[in-house]
Amino acid sequence: MTDEKLLENAAAGDETAFVALYQRHRDLVFRFAYRLLQSQETAEKITHDCFLSLIKEPRRFKADRGKASLRTYLCAAARNLAFKRLRRAGVETAIDDLSEQLAAAASQEPLRLLLDAEVSEAVRKAVGELPLLQREALILFEYEEMSLAEIAEVSGADVGTVKSRLHRARERLRIALAPYFKSVAATEKCRV
Repeated sequence: MTDEKLLENAAAGDETAFVALYQRHRDLVFRFAYRLLQSQETAEKITHDCFLSLIKEPRRFKADRGKASLRTYLCAAARNLAFKRLRRAGVETAIDDLSEQLAAAASQEPLRLLLDAEVSEAVRKAVGELPLLQREALILFEYEEMSLAEIAEVSGADVGTVKSRLHRARERLRIALAPYFKSVAATEKCRV
């Protein structure tokens, strides 16, 4: 059953339809909010609020309005709720500063597993330190595998702006993680 039909049924009081929508999209909304805000508790609240808002006012999502899917609609709603919380908390949403990052391949060796865990933590931390709009673009593109057009729909920006934010985010990550990857490369050379 399509998202649109499930939403129509849920709005008419069909609890099963709402549960199906929730189960279909909750992980996406939670992951996006968690990676954006770096807080499990806040991500859970935002996920809850997104779906509560959707069921209270299902007409806000208009499938026939352009290319919007329920997936992009929910991410845009989560984004708006996250930014609202940040503004209330007094966090600056400065547009596009500079930072960086990337990840490593998995292996079965204990040393490699330890290094992979360190790389994962370094990447997570570096992503968390990106300016909010760059972090948003990176998360949606790399982790949620959204297209540039979908990200533009979620963020309310044009595709060129999304590309620019994504480029800046990657550049910041590359710079931020460069010293770490140089030391890993040196360790690898010593082992050979």
